[in-house]
Amino acid sequence: MKSSGFVGFPDNDPNSGIPLDDKNLLKNRPIWDRVVVVSAGIVANVIFAYAIIFAQVVFVGLPVQEAFPGVLVPDVKSSSAGSRDGLLPGDVILAVDGSELSSYGSDSVTKVVDVVKSNPNHSVLLRVQRGKEGFDIMITPDKSFDGTGRIGVQLSPNVRFSKVKPKNVTETFSFVGREFFGLSYNVLDSLKKTFLNFSQTASQVAGPVAIIAVGAEVAKSNADGLYQFAALLNLNLAVINLLPLPALDGGTLALILLEAVRGGRKLPLEVEQGIMSSGILLVIFLGLFLIVKDTLNLDFIREIL
Repeated sequence: MKSSGFVGFPDNDPNSGIPLDDKNLLKNRPIWDRVVVVSAGIVANVIFAYAIIFAQVVFVGLPVQEAFPGVLVPDVKSSSAGSRDGLLPGDVILAVDGSELSSYGSDSVTKVVDVVKSNPNHSVLLRVQRGKEGFDIMITPDKSFDGTGRIGVQLSPNVRFSKVKPKNVTETFSFVGREFFGLSYNVLDSLKKTFLNFSQTASQVAGPVAIIAVGAEVAKSNADGLYQFAALLNLNLAVINLLPLPALDGGTLALILLEAVRGGRKLPLEVEQGIMSSGILLVIFLGLFLIVKDTLNLDFIREIL
């Protein structure tokens, strides 16, 4: 008895015993049938993301965010400039070098990062709130290998979350729809920024190792956040898989649409196989590169190195 964990179409299996001109082979089906089959995985990712958000709204509640002035310091690395000069996890940075930080989280975080990076080995004045106490800290960023300053702390918008559960069925679907379209917009907007500013965002592209690390951090800090993490992961998979790149479903769809434009005439088999083979090699190379990069960026690996 032979068993296998792989399931695929018999179109390209020379041992299938099915005639190449069999009308039920996927490659011989009408264009619309092939579009439906190829796009099924993308649609499944979108449906699964919606189902996850639905479960979150029903069982946990819709997370509602309230923003406050300043930047939160969730974590401070030991032996870092931040730890050395007195920053503690839970501190809120209200001002940097006399410039107050607003409640617009990402802008405030960027402002602190820019000031720190531009002042290696130079003192930076931080106004800090710790509990109900406010005071100033003079911090001197260390110089990184690339010449920029760093203080070894994690920064995040100063926001608090509460959860609101829907009161009825109508409100349930309203909450789910709002959250689903909000996350979808964020995914598409991030992808657009990645392509339009690839030179600046390339370092933020993550592979499976980084995704697992982020998931572990989310689970450790807030288990309820796994709902949004899983939904975002599925939406990202759907969008990326839809891209017209060889070896992805979007690439196959592009070839099918090209066939439709050509009046039902397919590309020569050698050309189509060459496109797909090159795409597979590209995906494998990119995957290995991201795995190595993300592994080297893991905290315990960086400490060893």
